[in-house]
Amino acid sequence: MAQFDLPVAELEQYTPQVDEPADFDEFWAGTIAEARGFGGAPVLERVDAGLTEVTVDDFTFPGFGGHPVKAWLVRPARVDGPLPAVVESIGYGGGRGLPHEHLGLAAAGFAHLVMDTRGQGSGWGSGGHTADPVGHAPASPGYMTRGILDPADHYYRRVYTDGVRAVDAVRQVDGVDPARVAVAGTSQGGGIAIAVAGLLPDVVAAAPNVPFLCHFRRAVQITDAFPYGEITQYLSVHREQEDAVWRTLSYLDGVSFARRARAAGLFSVALMDAVCPPSTVYAAFNAWSGDDKRIDVYPYNGHEGGQHYRFAPTVEFLRKHLG
Repeated sequence: MAQFDLPVAELEQYTPQVDEPADFDEFWAGTIAEARGFGGAPVLERVDAGLTEVTVDDFTFPGFGGHPVKAWLVRPARVDGPLPAVVESIGYGGGRGLPHEHLGLAAAGFAHLVMDTRGQGSGWGSGGHTADPVGHAPASPGYMTRGILDPADHYYRRVYTDGVRAVDAVRQVDGVDPARVAVAGTSQGGGIAIAVAGLLPDVVAAAPNVPFLCHFRRAVQITDAFPYGEITQYLSVHREQEDAVWRTLSYLDGVSFARRARAAGLFSVALMDAVCPPSTVYAAFNAWSGDDKRIDVYPYNGHEGGQHYRFAPTVEFLRKHLG
């Protein structure tokens, strides 16, 4: 895949008008208040993962609707004092996997909460363990069009809320500093991190890599790749539902959440990425309202982006802002 999107100079100035409903803030404030109304504290069960330098807890917390959501909490062993925490969300189709897959951030001195994505975890990786007990109307295969005719029913309303409740939950854990929490993720996980940072302005830092779920209209216009292609596929069948589809997605767009974020932000973008086109990433980055933000650019990569090269700059960024 060659570079196909706008030139870099234009990407750096790209600030599109993104559909945003007048009741966006009211909608999300009500959603989060409803989820918190179910109450509940996280349940931690220590796991013997055969590891000596970290501790692992099987972590269950109440998400959207009070539904149980699974995560791993991995922490450095034999460390005194409250730890800064990083809440990570997973890429599309994956799950929390196995504990030994998540050692880097704990080894660097952070409490690392790896959140399962409800209903996913069977597309790649080592699996997930969280169901999505909420039904939906007819949809194209995948997750993008589940509940697409009503924002109150949409799948990502539940997932974004799970992300907020994950931050709420980790802040309740003994040994975690509730004032030093960051969010992170790649692709879908990066989109969730953007949403959570927009919904929780007291999150200190966010690290979205090649984020998904941003600037939906632009993505559908310039890429045939899935998962955005699920929206195209749905509308190619349900031609009369275009207005309802775009109305629903206007409540879920990462650009709108980025405008509300106050955290420091470390983004990455790949200029040959057909899955999350560069202009969609820059739309969110340029809208980001945090005072300290940076985007790392990979000119010759597709959706894999920086892969493991992201670890060192991410740790440096997190240490700068979380201490």
